[in-house]
Amino acid sequence: MLKSVTHRVPATSANLGPGYDCLGVALKIYNRVTVSRGQPRKALPAMVAKAGSRFFEAAEIRPFAFDWAIGGDVPQSRGLGSSVTVRLGVLHGLNELADGPLDREELFVLCSELEGHPDNAAPGEFGGFTVASMDGCISFDVSPDLSFVLLIPEFEILTDDARRVLPSEMKHALAAASAGNAARITAAFASGQYEALRGAFEDYLHQPFRQPLMPFMPDVIRAGEKAGALGGFLSGSGSAIACVTLENPEKVAAAMREASGIDARTVITTTDKQGVKKVKS
Repeated sequence: MLKSVTHRVPATSANLGPGYDCLGVALKIYNRVTVSRGQPRKALPAMVAKAGSRFFEAAEIRPFAFDWAIGGDVPQSRGLGSSVTVRLGVLHGLNELADGPLDREELFVLCSELEGHPDNAAPGEFGGFTVASMDGCISFDVSPDLSFVLLIPEFEILTDDARRVLPSEMKHALAAASAGNAARITAAFASGQYEALRGAFEDYLHQPFRQPLMPFMPDVIRAGEKAGALGGFLSGSGSAIACVTLENPEKVAAAMREASGIDARTVITTTDKQGVKKVKS
């Protein structure tokens, strides 16, 4: 009987501006989650315990005691899918220890339900660029020529806080404009015509309302674009900001960092194509 298993889960950047709660991309920044049979050394965090409970319920198997551990480079509460690395890592670990009663699509749906939205769960599970709903996902490979340049501030923003500032209603014309831009982003990634991303990240659904939480965001994105980026957006609900570029990512990173005027670091990465992957402990 398998006693312990480790999975590598990529960071994710969701929304990509106008693709609110449906678009996302997996990045080559990872956490490693180990799940082991046996009594936990200390009480499981609520997020881990709930993921375990939902797994046993969905798999229709008798619950067993388990412990867990996490390590890696995905920062917490920065809009890079840290909660998804926890949930997918636990769900896949338990599934492996239970001899695989659920397939990847079922584990994705479980994670989406636990998250409350599928935009991070989809790229975390399947890798690449994803278009997702709560019950399904389409994924596309992304060229390694496309770099994602991240400005990661030292401060955290909780997703619940970032959602609280959103209005309950908005103008039809603005919603339509965002939908058009989200469709353009999807077409650009699906076809590999990345130059079409220029001007497509403009959003009216969430970024304008979250900007007071990160007042430096417009300056950072403009600086990245001036340095050669195709465009930029708030990563998830923040606080990280992402720019995408086909050239000079180091120049883009330096411009973003200088324009921010805050204590922040930059990371240059590309897309992960595999999603969750079992690795050696």
